[in-house]
Amino acid sequence: MFRKCLRGMLRWGVRLGLCGLVLLAGAFFGAFAPQLYHHFSLFPKQAAAWKALEGQRTPVSLKTGWNEYRGVMHSHSEVSHDSEIAFPQIVEALHTAQCQFIFMTDHVNEGKADYSLGWKGIHDGILFVRGFEMNNGFMPWGLPDETVLDASEPSPQLAKKIRDLGGVMCIGHAELWRDWDIPEIDGMEIYNIHTDMMDDMADPRSRIETAKEVLLNMASYGDQTLRSMYDFTVPVMLTYKWDQMNRHRHLTAIAANDCHQNVGLRGVYTAADTLLLLDTGHNDPKRKVWELKLNALTRFALKLAFGPLVPDRQLFRIDLDPYERSSRFVNTHLLAKELSEPALLDAVRAGRAFVAFNMLADASGFAYVAQGGGQQVTMGESIALSPGLKLLAEAPLPCRFTLMRDGRKVTDKQGKSFDYEVTEPGKYRIQADLAVPGEMALSGESFSNNMATWVLTNPIEVTASAAPGQ
Repeated sequence: MFRKCLRGMLRWGVRLGLCGLVLLAGAFFGAFAPQLYHHFSLFPKQAAAWKALEGQRTPVSLKTGWNEYRGVMHSHSEVSHDSEIAFPQIVEALHTAQCQFIFMTDHVNEGKADYSLGWKGIHDGILFVRGFEMNNGFMPWGLPDETVLDASEPSPQLAKKIRDLGGVMCIGHAELWRDWDIPEIDGMEIYNIHTDMMDDMADPRSRIETAKEVLLNMASYGDQTLRSMYDFTVPVMLTYKWDQMNRHRHLTAIAANDCHQNVGLRGVYTAADTLLLLDTGHNDPKRKVWELKLNALTRFALKLAFGPLVPDRQLFRIDLDPYERSSRFVNTHLLAKELSEPALLDAVRAGRAFVAFNMLADASGFAYVAQGGGQQVTMGESIALSPGLKLLAEAPLPCRFTLMRDGRKVTDKQGKSFDYEVTEPGKYRIQADLAVPGEMALSGESFSNNMATWVLTNPIEVTASAAPGQ
């Protein structure tokens, strides 16, 4: 009788255990369903598609008449309060990301932007341009080394001072309120990684989904995990704003990498026998994320996972935004005569630039020109309307070209090259989209699934033709 009861209890114990496992598995699969789909289906497809695109690249025959330099604009270093990355590490990251320049935008210190701080000039092949991120989105570059700007100075006076000193100024975080009436503004961001991520993090549910994505997919598919936070509506919103303002003035469009290497988590063992959790942008214990007092079980688990527990030893670090990855996610390509600060600043002023999401595929070589009346100009430049005036573009990969005039779609075409005969004045820019699984792009007024925005050029301005005899 006892044995029979025992067998029955064991059977029910096994059944209950199996039921518990099924329930736990169901809860896990239910909670992580999108991330599991990404891990086993979407991200492998995207990784394969990106690799295939890289293998399809061919040289571009169309020439703009300028040298092309790929780099990072809007970036931070150990000069900023929220980044610990040193300049030699930045050089290493930029080499890996295949960049030639970086425009710094460190945060001001005690309200002052001191242009004697940080690196300047070419270091191991990378050109550093000093700059700061200031109030009202001001990002001034190209100022003399002895310059110290006061961030509290009223924006109109500060902008005039920057212009008088020979500086170039673009506006960061253009999604926020900015004083666009200031005439000294030379350009604006039409995409910012930080803006995109914060848009994703604004909703608590999105933060939870992002955390699950990082836990499950960051190690295996780091690039795709970061890319999954990309929201195509961010560049759509900002390019719309840019197009509207650009109809009546000149504003150069740039991309903002907003590199910090501070979106992550690290664990440090302390002399107080605790696990201190900090974000990756500082080492101040007062700004901790959390602190766990260890007991015998948690202490054993940490030793098992990370080895000896030595005070102040960093046990682990998880970076969502390593500098190299942020530097490669999106880039500004500048057209200039040489790799020097004056030459690149001149390109920013003129608008000889295009934005490219190079994490998808390398857009180096992309060319866009206007030819007519015995002249050729490129993005950021102007040309008079004349009979037979043509816009020509060529990409290193097959893509969908969409031609925009004053912010409105004119036409589109699939392939590696594009041409269009111009019949009316306006500011004409090109958007190029790539076929990528799981993406979405807006081309003109039409949404396209499995297409991703790849290149956004600055416009070529076609001016009204001169009257006969003039």
